[in-house]
Amino acid sequence: MNLVERVQAILLKPKATWPEIDSEPDDAASLYKNYVMILALIPAVASFIGLSLIGIGAFGVSFRVPIVSGIANMVVGYVLSLVMVFVLALIIDAMAPTFEGTRSQIGALKLSAYASTAAFVGGVFSLLPSLSVIGALAALYGVYLLYTGLPVLMKCPPDKAVAYTAVVVVCAIVGGFIIAWVLALLTPSPMRLGAASAADAVVAVVQQGTGLKT
Repeated sequence: MNLVERVQAILLKPKATWPEIDSEPDDAASLYKNYVMILALIPAVASFIGLSLIGIGAFGVSFRVPIVSGIANMVVGYVLSLVMVFVLALIIDAMAPTFEGTRSQIGALKLSAYASTAAFVGGVFSLLPSLSVIGALAALYGVYLLYTGLPVLMKCPPDKAVAYTAVVVVCAIVGGFIIAWVLALLTPSPMRLGAASAADAVVAVVQQGTGLKT
């Protein structure tokens, strides 16, 4: 099954697709190379285009993130998203016995990778920053994907899947906040740039008034 077919299958018919994924003899390297690393490019590149090339506009004011900062944001965001898939897999695997499941590193990685499909694909809405909230809503579908996949790949009882899903989702939210915080540090904002400009103006006035120059 090629990439496009797999994306369509996991998004449109996850209950039928998880058993197929469970039976596939994947390894971490091939899963990353053939799926995760490709899909993770969608939100990274779309965010760069939206913030640095198209820009943010409201009330007649527009702002674009400088190209260099945009590239840094794109690269760091891409790498962190790859790391996040792996970290979530570790959490899923470690928590399996707690919810009467069976530990499986590759099963947990498959689950983390394919449940992230909705978030990766929804990242396309970042092309227009004003629509990025739609991408965030699309990512919520990943919760359902995770819920339907846990009993299949981690062999947990169906009645334990809700609590199992909740724990993993909380960890994912914490990880998402950390990623957003790191990216915010790398991305100039109109407010920060405005504050810097105001500070420069104050310094210039003081220098003129005192006759000092730097």
